[in-house]
Amino acid sequence: MSGIVGHLMYAILGARAAEAQSLVVTPVIQRHFASYLAGAYLGCDIQTLPAARCVQSGEEVGYGSQIPKQSPVTGGPVRPWTLTYNDDQYRPADIHRIFYGRSHAIFGWNKSDAKHVVPWDHLPDYIANVIGDVIELFGPGERRLAYVLGWSTHVVGDTLIKSVQPGIDLHLLNGKYTPQNRPIQDLVTFHEIGKRELGLNWRNYLADLVDTPVEPAQCHYMRVAPARGRLARDFPNAWAPELQGLLLAVMAENRRYQRIRNARLLKQLALQRVGRDWQCSEELSRRTGGLSYNEMVALAERAGFRHALWQMGEAIQRLWQQVIDRQPLLSDWPTSAGPSWNELSRKWRKPTP
Repeated sequence: MSGIVGHLMYAILGARAAEAQSLVVTPVIQRHFASYLAGAYLGCDIQTLPAARCVQSGEEVGYGSQIPKQSPVTGGPVRPWTLTYNDDQYRPADIHRIFYGRSHAIFGWNKSDAKHVVPWDHLPDYIANVIGDVIELFGPGERRLAYVLGWSTHVVGDTLIKSVQPGIDLHLLNGKYTPQNRPIQDLVTFHEIGKRELGLNWRNYLADLVDTPVEPAQCHYMRVAPARGRLARDFPNAWAPELQGLLLAVMAENRRYQRIRNARLLKQLALQRVGRDWQCSEELSRRTGGLSYNEMVALAERAGFRHALWQMGEAIQRLWQQVIDRQPLLSDWPTSAGPSWNELSRKWRKPTP
């Protein structure tokens, strides 16, 4: 699955799987759901930036290093987008090269930095250390912890869907993670599973997550802050505090540009009623080789798409169980939000004589 729709779905399913197991992290996620979802996407994909600027309209267009040949706004020319920080210019490809491996931890590093890859079986230790540091070093409050938990769902999701590790059995048109498959995964997730089966309000989720604050704890788990805490003790390599200011600027840009992308995404994924059928945009159909929306839905059914999503939710809650087992600071946390109003009403409706 691609981009923000896929990663929000992974996070939502991971949270539901954790709730079913009464994991101690569940109430934190529920109380700070917008930050949890922000971490699930912006906590990892720091390349959420414009690729270019339309010369004629001045609008920012594209995504990351994917520079469009012409402006989708006017059809005219574009020029590459750059971020200015401390008088230096950074293109999205530069941001990707500097930070992508740091945010994804177990893959995506440059060849020269391959020694910094966190092995898959070390990921629970890594996240447990981050959570311990967030609790002890970043002051009181749960919001940033929800953000970190969201980030962990992204790492698991990308690792499995991109076959860095085995575990997800999904084959659509031509494999699991291809340009032709991603529109199918996004459309089916957004409409059939998200809206119709789970009743999700995507518009609200997308709006809420971009309004969450930049979390300095992200600099810590990406190791672009002063080395300290449990994470520095057990993973002393790769710390680069000189990059912290740049990353904070990038994270602010991520939120700003995703707000613009939200409106475009909702328009792109919208369906049109044609007779008794629903039709997706010509652009998304073309990317799949000309499939209609109904054909995409049927293909996802044959491929066991829902089962693959279930596998993802299970993988996330299993990781969290390993993290909880490793992090004693979580052991005293309540596993529920307490009695419901209906439960209290049964006890309190009538005054005690």
